[in-house]
Amino acid sequence: MTVSRFVSLGLAVGAALLATATTSTVTSTPAWSAGASQPVARGPSGLPLPRFVSLKASRVNLRIGPGRSYAVDWLYLRSGLPMEIIQEYDNWRRVRDSEGVEGWISGSLLSGRRTGIAAPWQRGKAAEIALRKEPYDDARTVALVEPGAVGEIRACNGDWCRMDFDGHTGWVRQQQVWGAYPGETIED
Repeated sequence: MTVSRFVSLGLAVGAALLATATTSTVTSTPAWSAGASQPVARGPSGLPLPRFVSLKASRVNLRIGPGRSYAVDWLYLRSGLPMEIIQEYDNWRRVRDSEGVEGWISGSLLSGRRTGIAAPWQRGKAAEIALRKEPYDDARTVALVEPGAVGEIRACNGDWCRMDFDGHTGWVRQQQVWGAYPGETIED
């Protein structure tokens, strides 16, 4: 048992050193929100960092380093979960989930399809998120969504996101969605 902990720690330290030496990391403002005077941060893939994606498969291993030889730290059992890519190395992506858990996933298990989680920070509380017919606070409520529900993002105008939750389509305040940056616009 002690040996495997040291091996795992050694792999983690090796991954950290490798990541520091050969990858691009962004922890500042998302590339999409950068003004015209600021350059867009891009990873080795040429795509912006950070950016949101979703899980393509229904079983996805989150590893402690960028490779199959690294230990699995977490197992996701649902396709469509949004993830934020924060770093790239070869075909591996360092991601962060809605709870702040970080690790590495093979790029082949990620999709550019945009999904979002309704107010995951309110999970377990007596709260409901209004899914509106139009992007206005006084628009008719189409459905009430539980915090933590996963939906597909169809469009965002910077203040509101048009989303589909289990066949119910409507608008949710963008600040209540984990999977779209504040002020980000997404075209249908």
